[in-house]
Formats: sequence, structure tokens, C-alpha cells
Amino acid sequence: MRLIMLGPPGAGKGTQAARLAERLGVPQLSTGDMLRADAAKGLPVGLAARDLMARGELVGDGIVVNCVLECIAEPGAASGFILDGFPRTLGQARALDEALEKAHLGLDAVLELNVDESVLLDRIIYRAREAKAAGRPVRADDNPEVLKVRLEAYRTQTQPLADYYRTAGLLRTVNGLRPVDEVTSSLVAELRLHRKPESEQTSLSRAEFE
Repeated sequence: MRLIMLGPPGAGKGTQAARLAERLGVPQLSTGDMLRADAAKGLPVGLAARDLMARGELVGDGIVVNCVLECIAEPGAASGFILDGFPRTLGQARALDEALEKAHLGLDAVLELNVDESVLLDRIIYRAREAKAAGRPVRADDNPEVLKVRLEAYRTQTQPLADYYRTAGLLRTVNGLRPVDEVTSSLVAELRLHRKPESEQTSLSRAEFE
């Protein structure tokens, strides 16, 4: 299946994308992870993106789109993928649509995690503490001030994607504030409920979420 995860920063997109990816047997493609990996390698694109992400700002469409399109063209993504953190703007969404259309492919669903913003600050603080306790580096964008910038960027640039994909009949929204297992079960239920007829499926699925 070809899926997109939507939701504000701290909503749990990465956690749920990883769970669904394992269940479906398709790769989870996180633009944030890709760009951080490039920064760790000292690549110019990654270093430029790192500074923007550290301030809570969105990375330019050109950089992100090229990064994602290269990944979805890899053999490992031939049977599907889950995009986590992309698209973040209408421009990115349209670029993705155009690339998939050229490849005679399409999206199966866009999964949105609905989370009250007042809860997100606690989540971000907890995530930073967990990383520190485990001896892992704390992400530069995991602090209250940066979260405010990220949320404003989400509201103005990413939130409109919900309407974009709702109009296309692809949006599936679940409550992201429940326990992790319950959120996963709800996402799977949404995918089953809205599963396309076999003749219209754009990719192979894996034994329908065993």
C-alpha cells in the first residue's frame, strides 16, 4: 500500500508509521530521518536542512521533494511505502501526485492523527527526557520554543493538506490521543473499512494486515 501519515509535531506519526510499515511489509520513509542522516554524513543538503529543522522551520520544497522521489523510486518501495513527514505543503503534495501519476500509481489512503495541541508540549518534553535517559542525542527541535514555531508552521502550511486529501476521498482521521495500541488498531480498521476493490488497488498489500 502507498500511504501518508499526517498530524502535528509530537502526534506520534513516526511511531504509528513504523508499526504499520512492519505490519504491511513496506518501508517507512521519514523525511526528517533522511535529512538528519544526510547531516550526520556532512552532506550539504543535510546540513542546510539541519539548521532549518533546529529552528522549527520547514525545509524548502525542492530539497524535500527530490529526497522523497529518489526514495520512492528505489526497488524497496516498489510494493508500497508509508510517508512520514511528507508532504508538508500543498506544493509538495502536488509534486508527489504528479510523480505518482507519471509512474501510473496512486495513493491508497492518507492517515491523519487528530491530537489536541495542548497535549503536544508534554509529549515533546517526555520524548526529550526519554532520549537523554537512554543516552541518545536529544533532537534540537524537541523543546517548547521550537515546538511553538513548528505548530504555527503546521497550522499555516500543512493543515490545509487535510482538506486537499479529503476532497480527493483519501483522508482517514483517527484520535491520536489514545494508547498507542488503540491508535494502531483504529488505523488498521480505517484501512480495512475503506479498502479499494481489488481491481482498483494501486499496489500489492500484505495478507490484509495479518
